[in-house]
Amino acid sequence: MDLDLRGKVAFVTGGSMGIGKAVALELAREGVDVAIVARRLAPLNDAADEIKQSVGKAGGRILPIAADMTNMSSVQAAVDQTVSEFGRLDILVNGAAHPGGLVRSEVELASDEGLLEDLDIKVVGYFRCCKAVTAQMRRQKYGRIINIGGLTGRGSKHISGMRNVAIVHLTKTLSDQLGPDGITVNAIHPGVVETPHIHELYEKEALKQNISASEVEQNYIKVTPIRRVLQPEEIGWLISFLASPKAAAVTGESLGVDGGITRGIFL
Repeated sequence: MDLDLRGKVAFVTGGSMGIGKAVALELAREGVDVAIVARRLAPLNDAADEIKQSVGKAGGRILPIAADMTNMSSVQAAVDQTVSEFGRLDILVNGAAHPGGLVRSEVELASDEGLLEDLDIKVVGYFRCCKAVTAQMRRQKYGRIINIGGLTGRGSKHISGMRNVAIVHLTKTLSDQLGPDGITVNAIHPGVVETPHIHELYEKEALKQNISASEVEQNYIKVTPIRRVLQPEEIGWLISFLASPKAAAVTGESLGVDGGITRGIFL
């Protein structure tokens, strides 16, 4: 299927590694010009070079931009730079966050500073990006916003999971506000994805459970219906569809892409 994405422009936060980089790569393969955004420029430049080599001249252009998601002026400057460079902005993919969250302990040991930092970067940071792109998308009468949440928003495993619940609320509220101007807003909740972060999680869980990291991974796989870990590009494929004109009727939704590991029923 041709997703009709060639010539569109995307702004991907958390774009220097992991899921964010994979999303940028898949969008570039569809002919999208992509600004990849994160705090540090050096890893962004490395990611940009890797994406360019992978997609070749047939793919979209890549623009690395260093920005601080906790600062509205920094976010707005990055958005303005993207529009100045590419002439428009059609797609926002919010993915900047501390992987897994900073508050994963019992409440007695939980840090309020860590929780506030989690919320500032992921929830308020997503809000800042949405706010920064809205005027441009309204002028175009077209836009796609995809917020990357997490499965802890659908369960009670970690206190930091509250940030993912808040993202669902933000998504639904903005879908109501922006829908009349041709802007859709959706959230996705990735499951266990093959990234450097997931291997760090395996190691931490292995220490807690007094087992090996490979056993932790196999335990995840055993309870996942598709019996494997997801690959980052699979997240990129779903986001590419949601970012396309083909998904114009999908908005305000919260979609799991987790291999079936979530057992709850969401109406």
